[in-house]
Amino acid sequence: MPATGSRAALTALAAVGAVGAAVAVWGIGIERYLFTVRRHELRVLPPGSASVKVLHVSDAHMAPWQTRKQQWMAALASLEPDLVVNTGDNLGHVDGLRGLRRAFDPLRGIPGVFVHGSNDHAAPTPRNPLKYFRGPSNVKRRIEPLDTQALDGYLTDELGWADLNNAATALEVGGLRVDAFGVSDAHREWDRLEVLPGLLEDLRGDEPGALTIGVTHAPYRRVLDAFTGLGAEVIFGGHTHGGQVRVPFLEAALVANCDIPLRQARGLSEWTACGRTVPLNVSAGLGHSIYAPVRFACRPEASLITLLPRFEAGSEIG
Repeated sequence: MPATGSRAALTALAAVGAVGAAVAVWGIGIERYLFTVRRHELRVLPPGSASVKVLHVSDAHMAPWQTRKQQWMAALASLEPDLVVNTGDNLGHVDGLRGLRRAFDPLRGIPGVFVHGSNDHAAPTPRNPLKYFRGPSNVKRRIEPLDTQALDGYLTDELGWADLNNAATALEVGGLRVDAFGVSDAHREWDRLEVLPGLLEDLRGDEPGALTIGVTHAPYRRVLDAFTGLGAEVIFGGHTHGGQVRVPFLEAALVANCDIPLRQARGLSEWTACGRTVPLNVSAGLGHSIYAPVRFACRPEASLITLLPRFEAGSEIG
């Protein structure tokens, strides 16, 4: 009987090991290359407006050798977006800008906005992934600085995108004026929410835009609350990687590396604050740290969000 029990235990252990190996092979060797486009529609534009296609990209964490990711990202231009929203963590290596150029060059000339994540300033470092279960990660004291100035020069001067790091701007998109504002990485407490009311007051003047969007890298509650109170009609965020490793068929992520509710760590949802409820899109991102090359039940993604006109009062909804 003891021998039978020992054989059963060994069999169970072998089965667990086989499952673990299969999960590792899938997550490291397959799923992290299964790039996908998530598509949504939102009725947020003034009645009678033409539709606007927004391409939301985030967390590329680009390294120069990641050619499959670069080629897939370059092909996103075929979606013909009217506006690109980039929610940061573009770089994942000191030479990441080389790969980022190959990925983003086809989007040159399309209106866009961007904010920073911490990995737009500092190269990634090895981390114990289990520490994410304790809450948002701490700031590393020893970091390798990245060339943020070169990155910003590329995004603004060459691609023509607007820098929304603790800033606001107005853009013409598809014949509509879009007011956009954002903050730098709230995970590193670089957000300066207090400057936004004045910037928006100056921007709006007597003629606010047809649409107002808020852009953040890390979707912390304080940021989402403030954006909603400031009149954002759509909010875009990244940072969470959607949890990066999820349990299949479980609606919520296991971790988010910020204080957003875990069920909202990926995809389109709603945020309610200050008596208003607005759409919130949190991208699971396109990449991962070079020290954690895995995705499981959480494919790398970009979002294509088609903004449509609101129904006029009294009209029928088909």
